[in-house]
Amino acid sequence: MITLLLLTAVQSSASDTLGVSSPDLKVGVQVWMGEQVYYSISYNGSTLLNPSSIDLLLTDGRALSAGNSMRSSKKTSVTQTIIAPVPEKRKLVPDAYNLLTITFKKPYTIEFRAYNDGVAYRISTRFTDSVFIKNEVARFNFPGNPIAWFPLVHKRDDADIFHTSFEEEYPLRKLDTLLQKDMAYSPLLVANGTLPKVGITESDMEEYPGMFLVGTNSASVKGVFAGFPLAEKPTEGMYPAMVVTKRAGYIAHTAGTRTFPWRALLIAPADKDLPGNDLVYRLASPPRIADVSWIKPGKLTDEWTVDINLFNVPFRAGLNTASYKYYIDFAKRFGFDRIMMDAGYSNTTDLFKLNPNINIDTILVYANQQGVKISMWTLAMTLDRQLDSALSRFQQWGVDFIMTDFMDRDDQLMVNFYHRIARACADHKIMVMFHGAFPPKGFNRTWPNAMGREGLMGSEYNIWSNRITPEHDVTLPFTRMLAGGLDYEHGILQNAIQNAIRPLGNGMPVSPGTRSHQLAMFVVYDNPMQIFAGNPSQGYLEPAFMELLGSVPVTWDETLIVDGQVGEFIVTARKKGNDWYLGGMTNWTVRDITLSLGFLPDGQYEATLCKDGINADRYAADYVIDKKVFIDHITPVSVHMAPGGGFLLKLVKQ
Repeated sequence: MITLLLLTAVQSSASDTLGVSSPDLKVGVQVWMGEQVYYSISYNGSTLLNPSSIDLLLTDGRALSAGNSMRSSKKTSVTQTIIAPVPEKRKLVPDAYNLLTITFKKPYTIEFRAYNDGVAYRISTRFTDSVFIKNEVARFNFPGNPIAWFPLVHKRDDADIFHTSFEEEYPLRKLDTLLQKDMAYSPLLVANGTLPKVGITESDMEEYPGMFLVGTNSASVKGVFAGFPLAEKPTEGMYPAMVVTKRAGYIAHTAGTRTFPWRALLIAPADKDLPGNDLVYRLASPPRIADVSWIKPGKLTDEWTVDINLFNVPFRAGLNTASYKYYIDFAKRFGFDRIMMDAGYSNTTDLFKLNPNINIDTILVYANQQGVKISMWTLAMTLDRQLDSALSRFQQWGVDFIMTDFMDRDDQLMVNFYHRIARACADHKIMVMFHGAFPPKGFNRTWPNAMGREGLMGSEYNIWSNRITPEHDVTLPFTRMLAGGLDYEHGILQNAIQNAIRPLGNGMPVSPGTRSHQLAMFVVYDNPMQIFAGNPSQGYLEPAFMELLGSVPVTWDETLIVDGQVGEFIVTARKKGNDWYLGGMTNWTVRDITLSLGFLPDGQYEATLCKDGINADRYAADYVIDKKVFIDHITPVSVHMAPGGGFLLKLVKQ
């Protein structure tokens, strides 16, 4: 890490209104003490956030606001470069901000960071003993009549509303129509006329619950938090999970001297400023893994979405040795690093009770011969119970990546689970992906072995519903991806136009939009462990397409968002070495885009372009691959995107 610190200290009296601005002076933050701590944010002199309150309430009556006053303040300018061990957006992460640290008469401190692309604050306490946090006040009051992309949480029948898989659409809602019963998880994206858009989320969650956001019947939202679990019980069924049956009247029991999670507001004057924003990553705690050399991101297959529905094979497809050897051959053929053995290779509640139709020793030997690694799915409740023994066996098998699933909560105990699992996996040199999970929110910086994250409505929903749409696909980079990488599990090879979408059940998923739309996701979505969820039997019939897909990197030296609009379209450019990859996606609107390649260094590039075919508006799987066209940074490239369409442009430096 390269760091340059310029320090200046300023003392202020308790009656002062304190301020801090971003390095480019466009973002301004004002902070003062009233009944609570209040702050406001401006952008280029216009109010972006009205006075909004901050407080921390303890169960014994102590509070940040109770008889407190500001004692002193200090301003610090920081310019540094973070070197990302797993570069999801970029290898070198510039981190420049101005910091205002306010110390109070009572044992509290608040830090405000003003960046060119956002504002963040966090509370610290200095109590000798552990404390019970009754509640935290985090209010976000906007001027005017803002709207928000609001991922509304729907209450389950068998648990309270704080149990969610974080898999919802992002419908547009007017903030002043939302009531306290209307609860969303973050990130939440707010638009307010001509003002910059604001993404609200958090970072560096540890020993503390996640923040949900509820309406207030006004132009504001406020944070709410799950109560601390006092009692739990497992659900029934094939995939049991622990649900909370009794919660405490407090949200956290934690150390008295600590920093609490960052509350982050990402600021975007243009929509295209959102998907490349890595503020949440910058705010997170530095890596806790000293040696990261064993962390190997990559691309793998998963069979769950297509239910191992193979064809043109001389064996009965299913959960058996022959099918997994087929997947290994496919991975080898098209340059994938791993295959996933999803649910079914063992009993979901006992990882040591293996499926008798699967000879794991034969599969491991065969995979090793082919230079392909095996990855394993686990049920979170089972992994937690069998953690040390299961990880030891996985390590013995040469497994370096696992998935764990069905947490569906982010209260303090569940947040602790994530850290415990990541730490244990790191001790065994195993990477881990969480499904049925809240978004990463900086966790991937602290634990670089944490690969991607679910926490979104992804490809599997095509099995049983029509909820996935191209509009949803091009909303995710501007909303959910603000909080970190996402595992959509794309690459579905059965594609449909708008009036031909219907769920066909497990084994026959049909994705809305074109084939090129699915391919573009491998560039557009941040995820260092990209999972191909299509049917390999179909893939074998289209080797040129699969070879192109298999060649797309999963980590990047740099990311540029060429253009985009929330819910409409996106064009992303990524650099790897001397080569560039561009991915574009649209909603159901036809688009003709002219790509200006002025960001390319001088020289010629060999281009491979996969784009919607001439009949893709009628047959969504129609695509064309144009190869060996030499272009440079001066030559624009025109691309037509069909309804629900997309493209991928690979540029190899000559």
